[in-house]
Amino acid sequence: MFSVGDKVVYPMHGAGTIQGIEEMKILGEKKQYYIFKLPCSDINIMMPVDSGEMVGVRDIVAKEVIEDVVDLLRSESTPMQKNWSRRHRENTEKLKTGDILQVAEVVRNLMRMDRVRGLSAGERKLMYTARQILTSEMILAGDMTEDEAVKLIEESV
Repeated sequence: MFSVGDKVVYPMHGAGTIQGIEEMKILGEKKQYYIFKLPCSDINIMMPVDSGEMVGVRDIVAKEVIEDVVDLLRSESTPMQKNWSRRHRENTEKLKTGDILQVAEVVRNLMRMDRVRGLSAGERKLMYTARQILTSEMILAGDMTEDEAVKLIEESV
């Protein structure tokens, strides 16, 4: 169980700080919920405390891991499926892991593909989602501003 003030990653949403733990009755069932505040938006996310482990909520990475992320962003792109729907599915699965290096790989590959030949609307949305997830964890783990994180990603890819 996490505590108020903990910095955690919620896969497919990004990194945030737990602002509170509240008990609410939803659909007739009382449960405790984490209230997350994401650094890149004004959105608060609620997640049942008892499902945190199941969905892969984890502590943010150590500051040193940001160097590994930057190295990965600078490295060669990995081969991707030619079929866009398979590629989209594979990239979505990588984001669902919540692993910062897999998220960085998706960001790198899609940003480079977009620069070369453009992306479909669905893949562009996935790229922005992945970049938002990566940016949010870099902000919290690297103790940087959103602008600094975005600039570091852009310059590294």
